[in-house]
Amino acid sequence: MTEMNQMSTKYQPQEVEKGKYKKWVEAKLFRPSGNKDAKPYSIVIPPPNVTGRLHLGHAWDVTLQDMLIRMKRMQGYDTLWLPGMDHAGIATQAKVEAKLAEDGISRHDLGREAFVDKVWEWKEDYAGFIREQWSKMGISVDYDRERFTLDDGLSDAVRKVFVTLYEKGLIYRGAYLINWDPKAQTALSDIEVIHKDVNGAFYHFRYPLADGSGFVELATTRPETMLGDTAVAVHPEDERYAHLIGKTILLPLVNREIPIIADDYVDKDFGTGVVKITPAHDPNDFEVGLRHNLPQINVMNKDASMNEEAGKYEGMDRFEARKAVVKDMEAEGFLVKIEETVHSVGHSERTDVVVEPLISTQWFVKMAPLAEKSLQNQETDGKVSFFPNRFGDTFTRWMDNIHDWVISRQLWWGHRIPAWYHKETGEMYVGMEDPTDVENWEQDPDVLDTWFSSALWPFSTMGWPDENAEDFKRYFPTSTLVTGYDIISFWVSRMIFQSLEFTEQRPFENVLIHGLIRDEQGRKMSKSLGNGIDPMDVIDQYGADALRWFLSNGSSPGQDVRFSYEKMDASWNFINKIWNASRYVLMNLDGLTYDEIDITGEKTLADQWILSKLNRTIAKATELLEKFEFGEAGKLLYHFIWDEYCDWYIEMTKEVLQGEDEAAKKTARSILAYVLDNILRLLHPIMPFVTEEIWQNAPHEGESIVVAEYPIVDEAFMNHEAETAMDKLIGLIRGVRNIRNEMNTPLSKKVPMQINVNDDATENIFTANKAYIVRFCNPETLEIGQNIETTEEAVTAIISGGEVRMPLAGLIKLEDEIVRLEGEAAKLEKEVDRVVKKLGNERFVSKAPDAVVEGERAKEKDYREKLATVNERIASLKAQL
Repeated sequence: MTEMNQMSTKYQPQEVEKGKYKKWVEAKLFRPSGNKDAKPYSIVIPPPNVTGRLHLGHAWDVTLQDMLIRMKRMQGYDTLWLPGMDHAGIATQAKVEAKLAEDGISRHDLGREAFVDKVWEWKEDYAGFIREQWSKMGISVDYDRERFTLDDGLSDAVRKVFVTLYEKGLIYRGAYLINWDPKAQTALSDIEVIHKDVNGAFYHFRYPLADGSGFVELATTRPETMLGDTAVAVHPEDERYAHLIGKTILLPLVNREIPIIADDYVDKDFGTGVVKITPAHDPNDFEVGLRHNLPQINVMNKDASMNEEAGKYEGMDRFEARKAVVKDMEAEGFLVKIEETVHSVGHSERTDVVVEPLISTQWFVKMAPLAEKSLQNQETDGKVSFFPNRFGDTFTRWMDNIHDWVISRQLWWGHRIPAWYHKETGEMYVGMEDPTDVENWEQDPDVLDTWFSSALWPFSTMGWPDENAEDFKRYFPTSTLVTGYDIISFWVSRMIFQSLEFTEQRPFENVLIHGLIRDEQGRKMSKSLGNGIDPMDVIDQYGADALRWFLSNGSSPGQDVRFSYEKMDASWNFINKIWNASRYVLMNLDGLTYDEIDITGEKTLADQWILSKLNRTIAKATELLEKFEFGEAGKLLYHFIWDEYCDWYIEMTKEVLQGEDEAAKKTARSILAYVLDNILRLLHPIMPFVTEEIWQNAPHEGESIVVAEYPIVDEAFMNHEAETAMDKLIGLIRGVRNIRNEMNTPLSKKVPMQINVNDDATENIFTANKAYIVRFCNPETLEIGQNIETTEEAVTAIISGGEVRMPLAGLIKLEDEIVRLEGEAAKLEKEVDRVVKKLGNERFVSKAPDAVVEGERAKEKDYREKLATVNERIASLKAQL
């Protein structure tokens, strides 16, 4: 045990938190224990992008992970929390290009190699910022194992996966209609496209039949794409147009003859039942075009300007061309009307520009067999468990409706695709090693989608593809993944199917899903709204422990949480309460050391009660934390620490500590220290800094609370009788305090008290603990018994097992007291009704734990007894009128 220091008179988080993290890291306390007999528990951090500093969502994410890993470490598991960062292809390249543009430089001015060097410089700067933020948050990761998605080892894993999937026929290269970002000039996967409602219009056009016999009317939201139309389609069962199928249209402005075809894709009940088919610019039209062998005419360049296929509109921006086409259609008599509408338009998640469907030669992953394997695995014991369970349905839906995944990106920052093309023959080579005569080959210029490498994160970081790597054998599959619901399809799903394909195991046992952090008004935090909160600013003001307490108690799993400074004030106040209570306890230990703590002596009711409550709290809090119910665990700990330990037990020990009985004082000090020690251990995973500070000043053993043992239940201290007795005593004291408040009678003023009880057991409890009643109620006279009669006007408080009466002649009127008690009776009747309904619910009785059901039955009995006592008192008072 280290020598105790003097705690500061004020809780100052900046002073408390200063220097501790550095000591923990230098002492290697966050490394795995290396105990081969211990059960492993591992988490890989969702790697933040090296695009900027961390936000509140990251802070929430790492707080929950740190709580789990710290608790498991204290419980004796061999824990590994592996840190790392993601190269974030499009996002990082865009940031660096924007920075270069400020100096009038483009990546093309630098060339590929020099530009990538610039991005590496950016990465090093921002990785440093992220590590600094991690340290302020206090997260207990093993920095010796930190990884980056472009590390050599991870790059080997990426190449291995690409080549293997290619050799299995699950990666292919082909021309396909993909989502194209005209600003970043790269392909996007479906889930990188964000759909937004925007103001637009339906442009109704007439297309003339080539034989001059009339027109067909149709509508489009994108007139500029009509220049690439290669057919007009109707439903095969639409009688209105049956006679036109097989005829041709003369496409306006272009004068190209195109067929009228029949296809089930057309909704005959929507609009006119006629649609234009533009295979090179619409995903549905692309599929129709394949079925009918239609030409694919691309009328746009990759920067979304019109190309030579657009005729006189060549060189125009797509939106300028839209206006020009509409104007020309109107001039030539083909415009019927313009109908304003609001419709959903795809935008790039990264650059926020409108995405353009374009035919492009890209690399794809064939998803159907991979998805099928993932869905089948969810029916086995080796499935991935989602918390809350409903997010498992999100995963299943995405896998059920999967499309082939476009994995190539037209970027310079990222994993280069391991494919080469022979300069003379055009032959393609895909392999783990570069071609031997590399001068005759040209490597594919594209890089892989960032999610391709991050999908391998749980096992590539552990040393795979070396299946004999120590960490891979010891810590994979990982135990728990903590992440937000917004990337289930982006990342969680991809980790699952890649892990099953390459390791034949799930990547993690559990996935804990949390929501988003919103502002006080419930809005998502964003730059445009200016409502973002920097977690480091919050830490500077309140300390990391207060932020962590708020984040751990913010909501139920899967739910969003609203940030507010009022909640941060409450978090700080709770820690301040712990600090002040701890100082009081430590000042009254009279030099007690850890080895001298002895809780075996004769105990008061308060002693027995607090030890029982402590063990009940340990049991329930541990159960809730294991089920990821952090908010419920937090409420439980808050109630035990603030209400039961600080407000009741500490107060009740003051009488003993000020007395002359040395043995009783030794027991009181020991229990105060023992319970405080357990409180600190329970709280440490949530608020590591302040618990370490208090623990080091309190009687303790060991180097740090980081590696102290987590509390376990001691059944010997479970004492239902003591809890029942103390609950009655507390109910009595509260009842007296309420009466004094209502009657404006301060505690310093002595008043007569009568405690009329219903049974011997309750009488014995109050008689044996008369000293507590005297101390906390300050009676002038005190009478405890059964069937006590009072002739005076008295205010009554109904308590478990009886009533307390305070004769306050002259301060009350009988009529007013009757009204007050009738209000009390009404409240009790509501409580009885509520419990009766709950117990009458067969689903609740059959599914709830037995202890919960019994608890509700006990409440019903207590409420009914109190109601009977109130009604008796009302009748008694009415008889005196």
